[in-house]
Amino acid sequence: MTSSASGFITPLTLSTLSKHPVHSDVSSDAGWNNHVEMGLWADAMLIAPATANTLAKLAHGLCDNMVAATYLSARCPVFVAPAMDVDMWHHPSTQSNIKQLISFGNRVIPVGKGELASGLVGEGRMAEPEDIVRYLSDFFAKKQDFSLQTFMVTAGPTFEPIDPVRFIGNHSSGKMGVAIAEELAERGAKVHLVLGPSRLQPSHPNIVLHSVMTAEEMFQAATKHFPDCDGAIMAAAVADYRPKDVSDIKIKKKDGDMSIELARTKDIAAHLGQMKKNGQILVGFALETNNEMENAQKKLTKKNFDFIVLNSLNDKGAGFNHNTNKITIVRKDNIIRKFELKSKKAAAGDIANEIVDISDNSPS
Repeated sequence: MTSSASGFITPLTLSTLSKHPVHSDVSSDAGWNNHVEMGLWADAMLIAPATANTLAKLAHGLCDNMVAATYLSARCPVFVAPAMDVDMWHHPSTQSNIKQLISFGNRVIPVGKGELASGLVGEGRMAEPEDIVRYLSDFFAKKQDFSLQTFMVTAGPTFEPIDPVRFIGNHSSGKMGVAIAEELAERGAKVHLVLGPSRLQPSHPNIVLHSVMTAEEMFQAATKHFPDCDGAIMAAAVADYRPKDVSDIKIKKKDGDMSIELARTKDIAAHLGQMKKNGQILVGFALETNNEMENAQKKLTKKNFDFIVLNSLNDKGAGFNHNTNKITIVRKDNIIRKFELKSKKAAAGDIANEIVDISDNSPS
């Protein structure tokens, strides 16, 4: 424990519950506490809750308590479960520290969203204990299904400029695509993540990030990397149309209405479907509001997908910006799998499992 943690719950309480001694300082009345030994014996180190202060210390190697000292000695995978108020979580300092920790190979357990200690509502809650346990269980249960394989994932929206100030876009956060990229990476794959405008950052060293803004930029990145990949998952919400003419200066407000002529953007998924070689797997997404299954099956055939992931905005907790998703997988061999509402991380696992199943059963 840190000394601050003991202000919330006493070391004696945790010692009684765990039936193990609880250390706060490198040295104590009982003598020297061997943080090096503590950092070596474990299969994993979990820091929960990880406050903004602790994250900063870990990111910069400040070592003034037992938690930080043990972290610096740890040779096992390290997991942090952040917990703080919403503005602290979104502050650039905290986000910079998170990126630094991820770059070291640490794993950040996603924060929850809800009512916080301050009374505000937003992101920053520590993940629920059962979710943390599930996260760790999934980590140790994962097989390296995709070792020596390379995948491309597209994620997030695209922004199509009207002028230097305005754009056409959508509500996609990129959460589903980033979760898929992280799942594939955790299972051994090298992943090219083509990510549109998003606040998210990948959290695995096996992920190569390609940041794009427009549909054309995403098209160029996708067609560049797909030929060298074993498969691609097209999770991005690409704008179907862009302004035909883009002003190089801000368009001033005038009396009356304004019309913008739109031009069709390139269909990235369809283009990759035409490029697809034997042995490559191509996965699409369909976000629908009506005639969901019919529209998904048409898209599946038209774009030469091996399977398509169907989302319905009529399902509560699915779609843009949620941390959960409810998916239906529709395969070209007419197999349909329906899943219950679950976290996007868990849904990413289902999608990865489907890729494994198709790979295992494809003709050699």
